[in-house]
Amino acid sequence: MHQLTGFQRDLLYCIAGLEKPSGQSIKEELEGRMDHEITHGRLYPNLDTLVETELVSKGDIDRRTNYYDISEKGVAALQEYHQWGGEQLP
Repeated sequence: MHQLTGFQRDLLYCIAGLEKPSGQSIKEELEGRMDHEITHGRLYPNLDTLVETELVSKGDIDRRTNYYDISEKGVAALQEYHQWGGEQLP
């Protein structure tokens, strides 16, 4: 988890909080919490990294749309990150 960028962690948290969201749904959710637009060129390569590291699985909704789902490894990584963060706070 520590090797992920902050944006990749944001993606992982977002996916964990949604029910098999599409890339567009993830983009809309994050943009609603940020003050800037997320480009496709930033979103999809980072989603692919999460899939490649097996923190997220990817499936087909239809021919043009994929969904993303947090894996058990992704859930464990988030839990580990929370525990680490909690230990660092005074």
